[in-house]
Formats: sequence, C-alpha cells, structure tokens
Amino acid sequence: MVSITFQLDFESSLVSVITLLIGWGIIGFLSFRIYRKQDVKPTIWKIILVLLIGLFSFSFNMNFFDTFMKLPILPLGVWILYFFLKSKKGRWDRFRKYAWLGFFANFLFLVLSFTSIGLQHVIYSPSNLSTYISNVENATIINTHPSAGDVTLQKDQLLKLLPVMKETKFFSDKWYEETYMSGEPNTRKERFPYQVVGVKEKWGSGVVTTIVIEGDGKGLLITTPKNQYYFRSPEVFLEGVKSK
Repeated sequence: MVSITFQLDFESSLVSVITLLIGWGIIGFLSFRIYRKQDVKPTIWKIILVLLIGLFSFSFNMNFFDTFMKLPILPLGVWILYFFLKSKKGRWDRFRKYAWLGFFANFLFLVLSFTSIGLQHVIYSPSNLSTYISNVENATIINTHPSAGDVTLQKDQLLKLLPVMKETKFFSDKWYEETYMSGEPNTRKERFPYQVVGVKEKWGSGVVTTIVIEGDGKGLLITTPKNQYYFRSPEVFLEGVKSK
C-alpha cells in the first residue's frame, strides 16, 4: 500500500520523546552546517519551511512489533519544492540541500523508530508487570459483573507480589464457552469481574492500560491498545475472596 505521509510516528513514552529530540537535533546540526557554508544565506524561517515540506513522501506502510511505520519511497516534497523554486534563478540551488535533507530525515526517523522500539522493550518490558503497575496509592476496585462480590484491593500485598507474578496464557476454549456461549449475559460466568482504576504505570513508559482482576483474586489481565497480558499470582491480593 502506498500513502502520502512523512515519518513522524512516535509514541509518547520517554524513550520515543528522547529519540525524537535526538532526530531533530541531528537535522538542526546538519542544517546549520549547510547554512554556514553558503555564501548567500536563506532566511531561517524559509529553511524550516523547506525542511518540513521536504519530509513529505510517497511511503509504503509496514508493521514492526505491532508498531505502524512508513518506509519513504519517493520524495514528493522535494518535487513540489523544485516545481515552485525553479522559476527564479539560484533559488532552487539555495534550498536544494535543505529539501533533500528533509526527505532523508524520514530515514533517520525510521531508524530512530526501530531504536525506540528496542529500547522501549528493554527499559519497559511488556512481560514485566511493574511496567503497568508502579503506584497503587489511589487504586480502587470497580465491580463490572453481577457475579462480583464485595472485595477490597490489598495494595501492599499487590506491590509485594509484583516481582513474582508471571506472565502466562489466559485464553482457553473452556473459558470462552463459559463466558460467551452459556446462558444469558447476566448469568454467565465472568472470569474477570473486577476492574482496578487509579493505578499509575511506570514513569516514562507512556503505556495506556485497562486492568481487570480475576474472580479468585490471583490474576491480572492487562489490556493495552495493541495487546493483552495475563499475569498470575501465587497468592490472593483481594480481601473478601478465597483462593481456589
């Protein structure tokens, strides 16, 4: 698939913000080097405009580790600039390097995107529960199904269990049949009848989650915009339920 776009697809995590700033820092440095070597120096705002227009390109869409990316193919912005600047002698020559720098900046941002994904997985590992739960001071339980009982989140217990809770598979045919295939919605067995709100994720992770708790008080299902992660505890962290 081909699209008209420019490569600025960074998430709002600390890692991606830093890599984005590094990218623009590199572009600024290279622009300054070009500017310093020019005898006839263009106006700064015109350089910035040319750089931004140069970013536009025909791109192929691709998916890498559940992250949408674009591979620039044709320099659409450079062609547009050439069309408008070629009419006046010397104007295209003054801005040509900035236009091409804008286009090749797409590849720089693409490389930084790959770097950001790698660092994000190392620093904020998806298989580490502390990525999603860092502070539970303001956490509260919401009952989301008629089968939910009157329970209370044991905050200190949950924090103590975070390092030992392991990610595992939660989906099974039996669970699907019990949840979606048997009886009326209000009478069906709900495996995750509690939702916990007010939880803070690890600082800088930028992750947005919905967290539900298993009925036996031992399981957490973390849902992000891209994936689901199920973590299982050896002990109960809800007061008012009994372990099975």
